[in-house]
Amino acid sequence: MSKSAVIFPGQGSQAVGMGKDLVESHPEARVWFDRASEALGFDLATVCFDGPAEELTRSDRAQPAIFVHSVVAWELLKARTGLQPAAGGGLSSGEWAALYAAGVVSFEDAIRILRVRGEAMQAACTAEPSGMVSIIGLADDKILDICNDLGIQVANYNSPGQTVVSGKSDAVAKVPGLAKAAGAKLAVPLPVAGAFHSRLMAPAEKIFAEFLADIPFNEPAFPVMSNVTGAAHADAAAIRRDMPRQITGSVRWVENVQAMAALGIDQVVECGPGKVLTGLVKRIDKSIGLHNVADTETLEKAAASL
Repeated sequence: MSKSAVIFPGQGSQAVGMGKDLVESHPEARVWFDRASEALGFDLATVCFDGPAEELTRSDRAQPAIFVHSVVAWELLKARTGLQPAAGGGLSSGEWAALYAAGVVSFEDAIRILRVRGEAMQAACTAEPSGMVSIIGLADDKILDICNDLGIQVANYNSPGQTVVSGKSDAVAKVPGLAKAAGAKLAVPLPVAGAFHSRLMAPAEKIFAEFLADIPFNEPAFPVMSNVTGAAHADAAAIRRDMPRQITGSVRWVENVQAMAALGIDQVVECGPGKVLTGLVKRIDKSIGLHNVADTETLEKAAASL
């Protein structure tokens, strides 16, 4: 019997126009944007549908925006198919969408969580010039040598041969040259606000941990993978403990996908803007069937397949 997992993208997948097609085709989905706008205090739909891109790229806008688009995609798919996931996961902020789908947090609490998370991370970015570089085709040990030499960190283990590093601007500026000299196929600076998933986010982790102390958490209805540990969260207490650590820790996405495969997952559906995670899963485990829901066309295709 087939076992499916639902996965959700994180910051960086946002794009002006995200969610508009789904809402126009399914007017009932507008309620999610309206509820989010009420919780946030600004019109999220306008930011998502019309931009400008500079507004949507801000962490305190992008994270709630991606979450709501992901929820709309997931809720529409679930209504069409009755899909009951056997597992879930998400990349960075996308892990919160997975926790919502598993019933750990309410929609309104998730919006509040991502607003505070995004604001705290944006403040940390402003306080210290920093950045991230994606390295393609270089072994992990060589990447770690570069990190140790420059005093930076691995931010994301995205797939075999694709790793992202994070740190102060002057240090990460040296990464492309060093990585290529070490044999990397490519090393590209990312257009991000700062050094996510690094110790430079420590002030944001502290603020976020304090905020989460008052948020009610339920036990997950299905296993949700932890970016911090690489395995499934043990329980609600572990989720509360580990999610602040996720802001400064490495995203262990390769291990997340491997852990889902170990549970017998043979197909995944990515819900939200783009299909970056679908591509990463393909590189990690080619035996897993892939689906994504980003707009009406992909919703219809995924619903028919599932």
